[in-house]
Amino acid sequence: MNGLRLAYYKLSPELLQGFRAVKEGLEKSSLDLLLIELIYLRVSQINGCSFCLNKHSQTLREHQETERRLAELAGWRVSSQFSPREKAALEWAEALTHVVTTHADDYAYLPLKDYFKDQEISDLTFAIALMNGMNRLAIGMRQ
Repeated sequence: MNGLRLAYYKLSPELLQGFRAVKEGLEKSSLDLLLIELIYLRVSQINGCSFCLNKHSQTLREHQETERRLAELAGWRVSSQFSPREKAALEWAEALTHVVTTHADDYAYLPLKDYFKDQEISDLTFAIALMNGMNRLAIGMRQ
């Protein structure tokens, strides 16, 4: 089957509004918008969501993210382009996205405490959960 399977955004607008409310809340959080977008992009890389990959890489470019950082995002662990704070957030994003194998163990969680306040860790976790949910909608419905 090619193309959109179901217009979920028309069929379930009230449910999609919940996702939008989380996104709007994150935009008001103390987390940096570029960090949130970087997390969205990395989660979308892992999940293979082409719609979200395009959307979030475009948003990052609009906010003057460098091509080098975009190119090296998948290899962030060995890249010198990402700060320790960003690396802690990316580790947590990967641990939650691969939760079936990582179980969100302390190795991924504890470094967050060095760089983020508790509220920010909570908001970051919502950002990761939101993008995983949006990826599943977009991939499942072939957006």
